[in-house]
Amino acid sequence: MITYSDLKNKKTSLAIVGLGYVGLPLAVAFAEHLDVIGFDINADRIAQLKAGVDHTLEVDNVRLQKVSMEFTSDPEALKRAKIIIVAVPTPIDKNRRPDLSPVVGASTLVGKHLSKDCVVIYESTVYPGVTEEVCGPILEKESGLVCGKDFFLGYSPERINPGDKVHTLQTITKVVASQNSGITELLDQLYSSVVRAGTHRASSIKVAEAAKVIENTQRDLNIALMNELSQIFALMSIDTLEVLEAAGTKWNFLPFRPGLVGGHCIGVDPYYLTFKAEELG
Repeated sequence: MITYSDLKNKKTSLAIVGLGYVGLPLAVAFAEHLDVIGFDINADRIAQLKAGVDHTLEVDNVRLQKVSMEFTSDPEALKRAKIIIVAVPTPIDKNRRPDLSPVVGASTLVGKHLSKDCVVIYESTVYPGVTEEVCGPILEKESGLVCGKDFFLGYSPERINPGDKVHTLQTITKVVASQNSGITELLDQLYSSVVRAGTHRASSIKVAEAAKVIENTQRDLNIALMNELSQIFALMSIDTLEVLEAAGTKWNFLPFRPGLVGGHCIGVDPYYLTFKAEELG
């Protein structure tokens, strides 16, 4: 089985699938220590990155130009990697239902080029069960390998806040989980090498998936509540911030405020949870 030492000594490679505002900062951070393959199906995006330019502005162009890594849109390159991190979007459709086509497509592509003893780590936000019940079977089907024996699954939800230069990959605790303690230890070592804030080991992949979904659902619901209260108080000529200041003197009052809900996936994640809730009746 692969070890972190194998990666550190560059005996094998790590691949990132999806080089958007989540995948690229991760790829660049790892490439400063490890042998990294940056893969994206968008050939224009790859050409841009090879030229040392990131239009998302998540990675400084000077840093991008200094880093040594392979950018490619050729999936054959994935065969050389023993760690593959999937960082693709998980949007909703026009009916506000989870659209898993990007993660399904990525899993299909990775499965076709999966080598034995590889660890596939998902960073995409999903409802509990997707990694093991949707992605795992696809990887098995496409590779002909057995999940949990020939290759392993891991999950470490992204916590990138686009445009935020204070709360970055390095400063936000990384949740890690996998199918067994040995792989979780590997994930812990891997992410700890680039995340100064450290890691939190979840007991299972489903726990980590659920944690990611409720992080954003909690903010969405509570800020929405504050916005409604603000409208009510405005009709009564009451200063909402004064009300919150007064209520906040109690030790267990949660300090949410009215305003816009920041983050790229706040308006999406709750629908992943409600979809699963409806499925469960």
